[in-house]
Amino acid sequence: MLGGRPLGQGARPVEPPAPPPYGPRGSGRHARRRGSKWSPSGRFLLRAAAVTAALTAVGAVLGLVRDQILAGHFGAGAETDAFLVAWTVPEFASTLLIEDAMALILVPAFSRALARRAGTLFGDPVRSLVKATLPRLILTVAAVAALLVACAPWLVAALAPGLPDPQLAVDCTRLTATCVLSFALAGYCSAALRAHGSFLPPAAIYVAYNVGIIGTTLVLREPLGVRSAAAGVAVGGVLMVLVQAPALLRELRTRPVPKEQPAPVPQGGDNRLLVLGMIAPVVVFALTRQSQILIERFLASPLPAGAISHLNYAQKVAQMPMILSLMLCTVSFPVVARALASGDAEAARRRVERDLLLAAVVVLIGASTVVAAAPQIVSLLFERGAFDAGDTAATSAVMRVYALGLLGQTMVGALVRCYFSAARPLWYPAAAMAAGLAATAATGALAAPLWGATGIAGANALGITLTAVMLLSGAHRQSVPVDARRLGEGLLRLATAGAWATGAGWLATTLIDSPVLALVTAALVVVAVFLLFVACAAKVPEIPPLPRSPRRRNPDARRRAASSAAEATPVGGDVPLDRGRPR
Repeated sequence: MLGGRPLGQGARPVEPPAPPPYGPRGSGRHARRRGSKWSPSGRFLLRAAAVTAALTAVGAVLGLVRDQILAGHFGAGAETDAFLVAWTVPEFASTLLIEDAMALILVPAFSRALARRAGTLFGDPVRSLVKATLPRLILTVAAVAALLVACAPWLVAALAPGLPDPQLAVDCTRLTATCVLSFALAGYCSAALRAHGSFLPPAAIYVAYNVGIIGTTLVLREPLGVRSAAAGVAVGGVLMVLVQAPALLRELRTRPVPKEQPAPVPQGGDNRLLVLGMIAPVVVFALTRQSQILIERFLASPLPAGAISHLNYAQKVAQMPMILSLMLCTVSFPVVARALASGDAEAARRRVERDLLLAAVVVLIGASTVVAAAPQIVSLLFERGAFDAGDTAATSAVMRVYALGLLGQTMVGALVRCYFSAARPLWYPAAAMAAGLAATAATGALAAPLWGATGIAGANALGITLTAVMLLSGAHRQSVPVDARRLGEGLLRLATAGAWATGAGWLATTLIDSPVLALVTAALVVVAVFLLFVACAAKVPEIPPLPRSPRRRNPDARRRAASSAAEATPVGGDVPLDRGRPR
């Protein structure tokens, strides 16, 4: 919702020639809406991406403020290291329960339920899906959260055996473990709302999360020390649920359900979600991907105090371009899932290829800026209070190495949606991620004694790049048959442009003393050189624009498109990304 109106109101309904008679409850306005065919327009995607971008930017800024507060009050020493070990729990839970596994399982599930809703007279497949999955989810994750609280001492010992203050880490872990339940609920709401075409509440969750951490830390810092930040994680998790629950309740109430149903609505397809064989590939992939953090902190714990902190600050800043680049993929993931649900693999392929190229442009420009001006960025963001010049030098060196793996991180996040958009997830992404994780662990074990935190960051970049290459090479065999060769050539040309832009931006920073002016100049030079190289390349990768809104077509074209869509659409096919207004 945006300004009290449906966000995706650009998605126009296409009426079938003759809606079937549904009887007294199915006639008139309600029946026309049920019998409609809806499709997302370019205007809808642009508005959804804009809203997501704006709130993601606000959340990212608040995340930087949060990290600045941690750096200023607690520095980059043993106390911060203890908190960051405890922060492994919310980082792990966020990837598993919000960003990857929950979304990759539930967005297609809700998309199929919405597709069946269009052709169902009695009952509501969407509400039936919620009743079948939500109670079991709550019981399961609540038990996991309680287990983590009880086993915190053993968990800390396993994660960071060389930590200077393990008891502080145990106390913080017991506070952050409560987020497992709140993150699961937040991820469930996000997946359901995105499948319905509502992107504003899910995009606001990290704003609420960081507000909770910042506020709790500032209020309780004196009596609790760094434990106040751990308490803030628990508060932020609750706020993530509260900002979405009202919108989801409104979505579930939009369709009246008859009190008397002649027959139960079959739910066999979605009940399969509860079978381990259906969700295991997604869960294993998410767990394996997030295990990179576990390996990093395990390898960094024997290093001098502050190594874990330097890795954390560098990663948080370096990954900002990746977060921004994946926004469009997040918005269009329901589009891909809905296209596959209605049997239109070609539309899904076009959408995925467009998203991959656009995401690559964004992340490479951001990564080039990070590498070129890393010392200036770290100095401006963190060098104050307990965070000194030595911490700036160490963090900026790690950040530059981290940035080398940003394209791989983005490609993994975008490509995995191709594998998990269909009804039956594949095991290949988990295998590719396991290969990348093995490369990270082996390389990190060799590099950490020689180069410290910088070597660990290099191992991370190598492992995730290997995973991205494997996912891209196997993309043609899955449900969205993208052209891996053409995409690979385009990505290689864009990466070459990024390398030239990085060199030009770094050269610009060496000529300017002011950190602010150097950063601004580097960013402008990077963008200019990148776009100039792409424009002058012998083979420019095709980066198609977003589709135009149907409103720009002439009336005859709209009537022809409506007639074709009505004839080709089966009952229970595609449904709106937003509720819209029934005519």
